[in-house]
Amino acid sequence: MKELFEKNVAWAAAQKEKDPSFFERLLKQQTPEYLWIGCSDSRVPANEIVGLMPGELFVHRNVANMVVHSDLNCLSVMQYAVEYLKVKHVIVSGHYGCGGVRAAVLKQHLGLIDYWLLNVQDVQYIHQAYLTDGADQDRVIDEICELNVIEQVVNVCKTNIIRDAWTRGQPVTVHGWIYGIADGLLRDLNMSISRRDEIRDVYHAAAASIRQRYAETT
Repeated sequence: MKELFEKNVAWAAAQKEKDPSFFERLLKQQTPEYLWIGCSDSRVPANEIVGLMPGELFVHRNVANMVVHSDLNCLSVMQYAVEYLKVKHVIVSGHYGCGGVRAAVLKQHLGLIDYWLLNVQDVQYIHQAYLTDGADQDRVIDEICELNVIEQVVNVCKTNIIRDAWTRGQPVTVHGWIYGIADGLLRDLNMSISRRDEIRDVYHAAAASIRQRYAETT
């Protein structure tokens, strides 16, 4: 624990050296344009991988980057970000090799989290994306990681938070991205929605693209 405090002191000093007014500005307000909904995985630090400083990205993270309509934590973050911070973009970002997705696909029994991961198994059911005999396990898991992202984008768009924002003319776009831990790069899953009437067409095109791409690599 002592080491963490020492690192904190060094970080704060470095920030002040680079920008003497940095913390003074942070005290006044936060005005991020982005809400990031990502996985809790410690290898996916939201601010760092998009090169943004504290105050520039509002963040919610949970196992397997889920947007579940009974999750008041996630919905509260979304409401505050959209209605009070007026973010212009909501980014749902998964990552390849997600441990939560892997556990769901392999039907591992980990305890309480098993109930949460039933939501990932619902994604498998919707897309009939299962691990079959002879299939490349990692390839199937990565495919479901991508499919899970586009399903969560739809879940974001279905909330009253986003629908009400669109109704009142507030500009909010919901995006689906995925991050590669192996190379540090983000990939756009072509799942960006700015209006309610775009959901169906964008979703079906993104899903078809994912399934075709993985079918070609089988």
